[in-house]
Amino acid sequence: MANHAIFDRPMDAPVPKGFEQAIFGMGCYWGVERLFWEQDGVWMTQVGFAGGTTENPSYREVCGGGTGHAEVVHIVYDPARISYEHLLKLFWENHDPTQGNRQGNDVGDQYRSVIMYYTDTQKAQAEASKTDYDNRLAVAGKKKITTEILPVDHFYPAQEIEHQQYLHKVPDGYCNMRGTGVEAAMPEGHELP
Repeated sequence: MANHAIFDRPMDAPVPKGFEQAIFGMGCYWGVERLFWEQDGVWMTQVGFAGGTTENPSYREVCGGGTGHAEVVHIVYDPARISYEHLLKLFWENHDPTQGNRQGNDVGDQYRSVIMYYTDTQKAQAEASKTDYDNRLAVAGKKKITTEILPVDHFYPAQEIEHQQYLHKVPDGYCNMRGTGVEAAMPEGHELP
């Protein structure tokens, strides 16, 4: 496996002791990966596929439909520097979680909104944040959230190495990330004075 273009460590490096993992699907994974690699406390990002039935699919197979996979970003982070709740806030605010199997012009089940949890704590935090953000969207006159919250089944890194850290390699490349303009809850301990 190649080295991460920003962090310069092997993308298949073992998760350091005390660090945690997260998986988010927010539409096209290129912009999503950049959002998370820019965060202080994130140690590794990798684009790939999860939530489907085909083993180790190619990008072409996923885009062709029928694999059931979503485009996702796998994140390894230091919870002493960035909390899972903070990652959830970034998740909710940086895409539109009400669109079902699409994000803007990107249409298909691979673009669906999904949170995949590793632990019961992550599941509880994700579900609580979804309820809270759904209420915030309703107050703003927006539609209901369609985001799936699922246990991690299997993460398949994108085989096409050019897709990893794509917007670092192609800074003017395609990015369709658009939020709703509605703020998510501030994580506990991060309240503004």
